Amino acid sequence: MLEVYIDGAAAGNPGPAGIGVLIRGEGHEVKVSEPLEDLDNHTAEFRAFVRGVEEAAKLTSGLVSVRSDSKAVVSAVEKRYAKNPVHMDMLERALRIADGFDFFFIKWIPDSQNRAADALARAAIRRK
Repeated sequence: MLEVYIDGAAAGNPGPAGIGVLIRGEGHEVKVSEPLEDLDNHTAEFRAFVRGVEEAAKLTSGLVSVRSDSKAVVSAVEKRYAKNPVHMDMLERALRIADGFDFFFIKWIPDSQNRAADALARAAIRRK
């Protein structure tokens, strides 16, 4: 099983943004810390989700468990719907990938359990 921790951050709303993805499991540890253009926080969170499932798909087609502190992303995935058209486009892209896994789960976690992905996202903002 791969555990995929994701986080998006923005310094302002909108402002300089970044994503953080940490993938662990099946002998892998992958870290992604990527600066983004100026975005709002929710859009950065959705971008992190897309990147997380893209990276997971490079490693497995089996069991993938995504962990996010974004209630908006977790709710959108569970409902398979996002009200914002930009978020819906990203959601559909990510779900096409996620539907290719044998098993896919997403779970909301508190910020305190997502510190590694948060640190990667914030480091990306500082590098911008």
